[in-house]
Amino acid sequence: MHRRHLIGLAAAAALAPAARAESVMGPDGLYTNPMFRDTFLDMAEDHAEAAAEGKTLAVLFEQNGCPYCREMHEVNLSRPEIAAYLDQHFFVVQLDLWGARPVTDFDGTEAEERALAAKWYVNFTPTMLFFGPDKQGAGSFQEAESFRLPGYFKPFHFLSALEYVATGETARQPFQRYLQDKFAALAAQGIDPEVW
Repeated sequence: MHRRHLIGLAAAAALAPAARAESVMGPDGLYTNPMFRDTFLDMAEDHAEAAAEGKTLAVLFEQNGCPYCREMHEVNLSRPEIAAYLDQHFFVVQLDLWGARPVTDFDGTEAEERALAAKWYVNFTPTMLFFGPDKQGAGSFQEAESFRLPGYFKPFHFLSALEYVATGETARQPFQRYLQDKFAALAAQGIDPEVW
């Protein structure tokens, strides 16, 4: 069967330089990417700044030596359509699952990255939590969180999750239903998506 590319986003040549840049290993053992934001790690402020840009705040937890984090960077984020979509729709802040940097939570309390991860029920990496612009002023991470990706997702499912969040489908249907509808729509067009 003829395999077609899943998403026909703007040509890779039109990508912003940040979206074309590759992830590199930092001195702390975490992969970094130029599209990740360097902030004061105040979640309410980052949430507000993301909303002001018309984007969703995405908090990405990773850890040193994580093979699935490496896979996310080397496979998913190296694909131009995924990098472009992430850069266009999301304000990404990276945290270390075992890190000691101080982070101010939505409720105003301050904690080290590792304590915040425990408070937010993040147990493995990579985990990406999404906080939509429609949830401004939330007093806790539970009130602010729209969706989370717990673990590594292959490119098709990863991009689908980003679309699910960016289009506001999180308020309308579960992610599994969204994927089923997407598969059905693609099958109706004779498209066999790459899901590896």
